[in-house]
Amino acid sequence: FEQFFTLIGQELAQKIEFVCSDMWQPYLKLIRSHCTHALNILDRFHIVAKLNTALDEVRAGEARRLAQDGYEPVLKKSRWCLLKRKTNLTPKQRPRLRDLLRYNLKTVRAYLLKEDFQQLWNYHSPAWAGKFLDQWCQDVMRSHIEPMKKVATTLRNHRELILNYFRARKR
Repeated sequence: FEQFFTLIGQELAQKIEFVCSDMWQPYLKLIRSHCTHALNILDRFHIVAKLNTALDEVRAGEARRLAQDGYEPVLKKSRWCLLKRKTNLTPKQRPRLRDLLRYNLKTVRAYLLKEDFQQLWNYHSPAWAGKFLDQWCQDVMRSHIEPMKKVATTLRNHRELILNYFRARKR
């Protein structure tokens, strides 16, 4: 990434208006130092990927605990039902997800938090998106679901970069 900025030169780097990146600190540091006039926007894909990773961690851990305690393997073969968007579920996966949502499991609560987060992208105003993000993070911190709490902490730490998506008017 450093070579990219060397290649384009400081003059051109200063003319960049928007940069879309993930949350990796070395990237953020390079962008701050080379693109001082640019609005750095965190990539939606990477944010959603973090949520999916946390959800899958909750699912796998809970499935192991249920199996060890001798319970019915309700979470078996549920990974893609929980990680896919509802619109991308296969006809077999739709009823499977519906059945899963009837259980009072940490996995189900984590899934609902992940799905609730998707509302963020519907906002237009950075102020309202910020209020939603703050409330969502607060709800997650109360959930006692550690992998999701870790994601909420990360999102809080990158709040302004997430809200830049709305400041850039979703361009």
